[in-house]
Amino acid sequence: MSDRSRRKKEERILDNWRRVVSSVIAQPSRKSDFPDSVPASLGQASNINTILQVANEVQHEAPNVSRILCEYAYSLSQSLDPNSGGRGVLQFKTGLMSVIKQKIAKKDGIFDRRQDIATVGKFYNDFREKHHLEEVQADANGHSQKSQDVRLRTRTYTVLRVLKDCVYYLAQEYSIDPDTILSPKLKKAMESDAKNSEDFQPYNILPLEAPGVSEVALEFPEVKSARMALHVPALHFSDESRAPPRQKRDIFDALEYAFGFQHDNVRNQREHLVLLLANHQSQLDYEPSEQVVHGDAVQTLCEKILGNYENWCYYIRKEPVHSRRDSSEGKVAFMALYLLIWGEAANVRFLPEALCYIFHNMAHEFTSMLESKLIEQSVSCKSENGQSFLDQIITPFYVALKMEAAKSNGGKSGHSKWRNYDDFNEFFWSYSCFKELGWPLNHKSPFFGEVKGSVRHRVGKVSFVEHRTFFHLYHSFVRTWLLLVLMFQALTIIAFTEGYRLQRLKILLSTGLTYFVMKLIESVLDVILMFGAYSSSRINAVNGILAHFVFYGACCGGFIFLYLKMMLEGNGSNTFFRIYILALGVYVAVQLVIRFFLHIPSFRKQAGKAANNRCIEVFKWLYQENHFVGRGLVESPKDFLRYSLFWVVVLGCKFTFSYFLQIKPLVPATQAITSFQEEITYTWHDFVSKNNHNVMAVFFLWAPVVVIYLLDISVWYTVLSAIWGGLLGARDRLGEIRSPEMLRGRFESFPVGFVNNLVYDDSNIGRSETGEVSKGDSARIFAPFWNEIISCLREEDYISNRERDLLRMPSNAVGLSLVQWPLFLLVSKVFLAMDLAMEKKESSEEIWEKLSKDQYMASAVREVFESVCLLLSDLLEGEGKKWFQGVFTDIERSIKDKSFFALFQINNIQDVVKKITALTGLLVKGNSMDGVPSAVQGLYESVYNFLSDQSRNEHRKFSAEELKVIFSKVRLPKDDKESIKRLHSLLTIKESAATVPKNLEARRRLEFFTNSLFMKMPDCPPVAAMKSFSVYTPYYEEIVMYSGKELCEDNEDGISTLFYLQKIFPDEWKNFLEKIGLIEATFDTQFKSGALADENLLKLRLWASYRGQTLARTVRGMMYYRRAIVLQSLLEARGKGRWSEQECNERAKAYADLKFTYVITCQKFGQQKVEEKGKAKAQDILYLMKENEALRIAYIDQVESDGVKGGKEFYSKLVKNDGGALKDQLIFSIKLPGNPILGEGKPENQNHAVIFTRGEALQTIDMNQDNYFEEALKMRNLLQEFEGNYGLRSPTILGVREHVFTGSVSSLAWFMSNQETSFVTLGQRVLARPLKVRMHYGHPDVFDRLFHLTRGGFSKASKVINISEDIYAGFNSTLRQGNVTHHEYIQVGKGRDVGLNQIAMFEAKVSSGNGEQSLSRDVYRLGQLLDFFRMLSFYTTSVGYYVCTMLTVLVVYVFLYGKAYLALSGVGQSLQDMALLTNNQALQSALNTQFLLQIGVFTAVPMVMGFILEQGVLKAIVSFITMQLQLASVFFTFSLGTRTHYFGRTILHGGAKYRSTGRGFVVTHVKFAENYRLYSRSHFVKALEIAMLLIVYLAYGYETTTISYILLSFSSWFLAISWLFAPYIFNPSGFEWQKTVDDFDDWMGWLLYRGGVGVKTDDSWEAWWEDEQGHIRHNRGRILETILSLRFFFFQYGVIYQLKVLNNNTSLAVYGISWLILVGIILIFKVFAYRSKSSVVLRLIQGLLFIAIIGSLVASIAVTSLTLGDVFAALLALVPTGWGILCIGIAWKGRIKALGLWSSFRAIARFYDAAMGMVIFLPVAFLSWFPFVSTFQTRLLFNQAFSRGLEISLILAGNRPNAQS
Repeated sequence: MSDRSRRKKEERILDNWRRVVSSVIAQPSRKSDFPDSVPASLGQASNINTILQVANEVQHEAPNVSRILCEYAYSLSQSLDPNSGGRGVLQFKTGLMSVIKQKIAKKDGIFDRRQDIATVGKFYNDFREKHHLEEVQADANGHSQKSQDVRLRTRTYTVLRVLKDCVYYLAQEYSIDPDTILSPKLKKAMESDAKNSEDFQPYNILPLEAPGVSEVALEFPEVKSARMALHVPALHFSDESRAPPRQKRDIFDALEYAFGFQHDNVRNQREHLVLLLANHQSQLDYEPSEQVVHGDAVQTLCEKILGNYENWCYYIRKEPVHSRRDSSEGKVAFMALYLLIWGEAANVRFLPEALCYIFHNMAHEFTSMLESKLIEQSVSCKSENGQSFLDQIITPFYVALKMEAAKSNGGKSGHSKWRNYDDFNEFFWSYSCFKELGWPLNHKSPFFGEVKGSVRHRVGKVSFVEHRTFFHLYHSFVRTWLLLVLMFQALTIIAFTEGYRLQRLKILLSTGLTYFVMKLIESVLDVILMFGAYSSSRINAVNGILAHFVFYGACCGGFIFLYLKMMLEGNGSNTFFRIYILALGVYVAVQLVIRFFLHIPSFRKQAGKAANNRCIEVFKWLYQENHFVGRGLVESPKDFLRYSLFWVVVLGCKFTFSYFLQIKPLVPATQAITSFQEEITYTWHDFVSKNNHNVMAVFFLWAPVVVIYLLDISVWYTVLSAIWGGLLGARDRLGEIRSPEMLRGRFESFPVGFVNNLVYDDSNIGRSETGEVSKGDSARIFAPFWNEIISCLREEDYISNRERDLLRMPSNAVGLSLVQWPLFLLVSKVFLAMDLAMEKKESSEEIWEKLSKDQYMASAVREVFESVCLLLSDLLEGEGKKWFQGVFTDIERSIKDKSFFALFQINNIQDVVKKITALTGLLVKGNSMDGVPSAVQGLYESVYNFLSDQSRNEHRKFSAEELKVIFSKVRLPKDDKESIKRLHSLLTIKESAATVPKNLEARRRLEFFTNSLFMKMPDCPPVAAMKSFSVYTPYYEEIVMYSGKELCEDNEDGISTLFYLQKIFPDEWKNFLEKIGLIEATFDTQFKSGALADENLLKLRLWASYRGQTLARTVRGMMYYRRAIVLQSLLEARGKGRWSEQECNERAKAYADLKFTYVITCQKFGQQKVEEKGKAKAQDILYLMKENEALRIAYIDQVESDGVKGGKEFYSKLVKNDGGALKDQLIFSIKLPGNPILGEGKPENQNHAVIFTRGEALQTIDMNQDNYFEEALKMRNLLQEFEGNYGLRSPTILGVREHVFTGSVSSLAWFMSNQETSFVTLGQRVLARPLKVRMHYGHPDVFDRLFHLTRGGFSKASKVINISEDIYAGFNSTLRQGNVTHHEYIQVGKGRDVGLNQIAMFEAKVSSGNGEQSLSRDVYRLGQLLDFFRMLSFYTTSVGYYVCTMLTVLVVYVFLYGKAYLALSGVGQSLQDMALLTNNQALQSALNTQFLLQIGVFTAVPMVMGFILEQGVLKAIVSFITMQLQLASVFFTFSLGTRTHYFGRTILHGGAKYRSTGRGFVVTHVKFAENYRLYSRSHFVKALEIAMLLIVYLAYGYETTTISYILLSFSSWFLAISWLFAPYIFNPSGFEWQKTVDDFDDWMGWLLYRGGVGVKTDDSWEAWWEDEQGHIRHNRGRILETILSLRFFFFQYGVIYQLKVLNNNTSLAVYGISWLILVGIILIFKVFAYRSKSSVVLRLIQGLLFIAIIGSLVASIAVTSLTLGDVFAALLALVPTGWGILCIGIAWKGRIKALGLWSSFRAIARFYDAAMGMVIFLPVAFLSWFPFVSTFQTRLLFNQAFSRGLEISLILAGNRPNAQS
């Protein structure tokens, strides 16, 4: 059959089906009376829902049939849940029964079920006959139909299937023989229709199980060969009756039969493997075959899927099963088996080696079946219900995981108390797992939990125990601390021992002792921190720990002995000196030799091959931990030298600075202080220092310097990495185009750059002999892509229609001899050229040279000339055409001959242009010829006048009669309106387009995209050969789209979301109104009155949603990938010229489906569809699916299980849009062993849906991200990076640059945006090159999907320990010999938090997560197994960053407590008198470093370098100064406190949790009480403590001048004030008087409300206070909290001795008396706080007591030496003591409650919080009195918006009437 006849037949079939379905469903639109949705708790909810849909559709045509179907649905629901116990079932049944009763009321007579069967049967038959179904089936027989036809036929067969099922259900229910009612012909028709309906079942990408559907992709040879690779017709089944037909049988059917895999799992993985094979086949260098997959494609894919399994077998010394069958068929079979195991493994997917164990044993079973060619049912998967892989293999693992997760108590139990995912997985790192579990699985094994009656206990922690202790920081990074301690010791010895050469050398050798002592400490920690895992760990690992302990214990003892002997021997004998040197030298030499050989590739390769050699094993056992992960973490010599050089420079700078500016200046002061004995006078009762060389004074002198010494490695890293990163960025050509002027100036080079980088290089591109593409060809190729970019900008409302027209580029396909550039480069150029020519100050040659200097001016002139020539040639014919052609020829010749002014009268040029403009204006308006001849005639006259006398001799002048004849024959140009319109624009637009586009975001995107065209990136393959990939977005309950109500609803400040968006994005709002064709006033009227058209309301919702951090924005951005692939494929197909336009379009869409998949894992979508509060979000998600055909939604569905009350079954489901309607269609439903959310919710949500992703790569995208079409064009280049050379290993994670799009909202958002941008660009750039320690820090990264899905997934999910789930993907990838790179020629948008509270919550989340990371095995192994310099890089940029942050704050404490000690003890004054503390260089250096760290200067260094690189030096300076003026230092200081508090508290107590930051953007005022609740313990308490120390130092210090006090205390005061008042400085309207008054009322109400059971923390101080103590749960934490709280007693001890009433009495009794006074004060407080019913008596007693206290104080002051200052000093001393007692009491809450003192503690705590609140509130209230303060604050907070001309005052004031007045 010819193609033409075939197409005609297909069209006829399609028409028939459309006619059938249209007649069925084309009923009048009316509201349904049926229940909205079927409860998911009904096991067959989808079937019942389908029945009701059919009933609704036929009720108009056949109401009786509709009634029968409703009864059928009710009967089904009754049989599924007779007691209506399921969720929502009773309501559903009630609603359905009411519908049935209504239908019964309309029917007369008695019901007869036989009659009902006959009625349905008759309707079935009538339906078929009426719509000629026989004819349709005959036409369609043997022809698969295209996807657009599938929806029509599927719906028809659905109606028929429901009718048939109803007939047979009624017959069975009422024991009626259907044969007695239905005719044989009808029964046969039913059977035929049922069989046909099977050909149209839903599918995902490829209709592999739907033979009735024909997708274009199925015709691709690579897909055909992939399908053929699965066929195994030679296999036989032990029970052929249960097997599929032989002709359709494939390897998946065999595996399903053998092991009982779920059918939908089989369908899912069948498509998965076919797509993988097809895509690997397409990437080969030769044309794919249609019959067989090439062996190279199978081998490559097999290595990727089974690579981890092979490594595992090698590690535990097992032979891989698939190595015995080397054929392609065998490899395909084993890949299919692995994918089926993985696809049904649920939570066990987090245990990659457990999957290897399962696969290994099942592969053994399946191998024997393949060898016998007889597929039998496996013994290992047999269950009571038949074959079930899920029940027999996965469920036991799941139950064990669930039991352990329950022991975690929601993360509150210690990590050492329960097994996490890593513990389960690492059990399989030992050969003993085969003995323990066996095969079939021994379900009674202790591995699966404690078994009743079993002697053996459960398996405990394995290999590692996450004990909560700060010692992990030392344990994991012991080499870092060794370096710092040993160098500090060496530098200190050198500074103290100048001039004593031999003695100095001997003392320097003590560093060897220090080394072995520190290694012994490490070994002791090895022993201690393994408690809880000894019984479950490998014996070799345990022996290794003990061997290390014994070895370093012996070394420690031996070297101490030798060292003491060496130091004691006389000057003449050096025997022990030599022995000590020799022993130390041998140890050092062995270590250096080992490390040297490890970095020689050939040695390392041989060692890897001989890993099972006993000598190598012993060496690894002694030298390092030999786990399955973490082996071979070395880099190439080239990379090693790079990052080694970097760290040599960093360490060189650090130690030089430390020696000369920190250590050496302290030596003289230390020597002097230790030499003083009687010279120093102590003013208190001293215990330690007085007769011990003033040891405490020396300690506090050195302590700040030591702390700074430990942390400034981070400072030097930051500075040098910023310089290095800047140089790398400049080399990568970042920032070359950073302004609209640069964009315009280099536009001509963009097409060539685009073609060289982003277009597949094939024979269709014309290249010169040198390989360069011509400008014309490159412009022709570039134009459609550029225009699509501009169209996207217009769709997104970043540009207006006018800007779109100016930015678009002509196709350059035919016509002119020059390249036509976009109008924004050319407009106004013609007029400038005319002005230049008419001046006549120079010759025509000089003028043309001037024109040529501006290439776009010359191009504009040339284009106008050629366009007019072409236009007149099209319009005219005969004499008129010849005359104009002659003139044009003369013009061209005169320019060449330089005689233009001689042949033409330049003064008349303007008249000529006017006439041309008049002509083009007429042609642009319409197709009419009216006025065109006259316009041409006028043009002729102007041109004739333009000729000089000399030229007129050559061109005759026509008479009036001749003109009428010649120019009456004018013809309209054919299909050339765009060219005429462009010419008209060139001649009419006089204003410059220098500001196009006006929108800053549009400019930024175009600048970045065009800049990236000149950056280095891999060559792109054709679309057919590109790597396939998926995008993956987790979603919970965030905003999908803003509703109309949410947009117009005002907040408490009278600001609606829409109002805010209109003011913050005014240009985009104007463009939106232009797009929908409304003006502002009309829109406001329609919107407020509810008269806005539904279409425009939807567009408004989308416009607003695309400016927030919503799922809709993310989906739009990610779907640009598909749009880009379609365009790229379409243009490639057109270039080949082998297919029609329709076929090209179909192929392009098919390739987009093969190469790209987008899955959103909407965890609660199933619940949202049925729950009232979630329906709106579900509907919005359905709308997104409807608009994006490639979008897939995966979700967890809960179904109540049969026969189990309260029991639930869980399914992982994938749905797509159902044929363009606003509903979903189920594709796959895979049963889970239970609720998959056992650990952290987000990674568990990702894990359940990862089986539905496709491709070789996967991009993880969060739902606050965005993407851009122009960036999507570069995706296939990025995917080629997986083949790039980046050292020893291919990349496994591709890092992608991020752009933070929320930076323009406020100053805080700008700070956060700059900080984040610096981190994700320059920071990641340096981590990848040269440091080789980039991990996975953000969601835009692209993963090697097959590498990670076989190695545990894309995150970790254990409760709490993996709270920062994403970063563990990077850790895991690195430990498993992956490679993480970073690429900056492509970017993805990302939203960030914009308010201080949001930012603080984000910082808290990240800091807590980092605290948990420091306890994890991943960080420990990386710290231990990376080479020394990579370890330094990893430490400094991960855990070390937070350690240094904590030390920065610790410096302040150490310094101030030291100063307070010196002041209160009297030591400071004594030393000051001897001038030992004046101008101490080391102390000043320490304080300066701390202050610069505190205010974020060093954090800002990379930021400034990024500014310089991408904005220029001047803009960088301005931006940095602007940030400082906007109090960026206050913000960074405040953030420092947030990070310190949550990092330290997490390690100390735990309590890390997911903190919802919210992603809104409306600027709202935060109440005082809310800020107090949030920051009280993290900032306010600490700030007040620092303030107390500063006050003590001010009152009792020894500084002689105010200047010296200010210099020493400025940074500390800055810190305290920032921590106290930053939440109010950065709080919108924080200093508005009325809001301040309202805040005070709210705060007092919260403080005094006593609360009760169930009261929220936002409502009651008591509830909040109880909640704040929740993190203290264990005795270890209580003890540490008690120890830390003891510092508060220092104040009392020191200040009491300073009271004048004591007359310098230093007796210890004085301190004891002060405690008695404190007890008295507490008792007095209790008396005043007591409440009684007899209030009169109580008040009398309280009044008398108050008078007595005041009288006593007055008398004491008058009679004794007690002063008023002493009274205040005593109160100052006792306040911290009270707080210390309170903290200790809270830590031991249980004991205090047992003593009955808890209510007293609570009353005191309330008093303290009230006092602290007033200290903070009073300054805020005072400043609120002055209106200018509020105005200044607004300018401060929103300077970014002010600079864009936005009306922030309107935003803050909202629409309130008082604001308008």
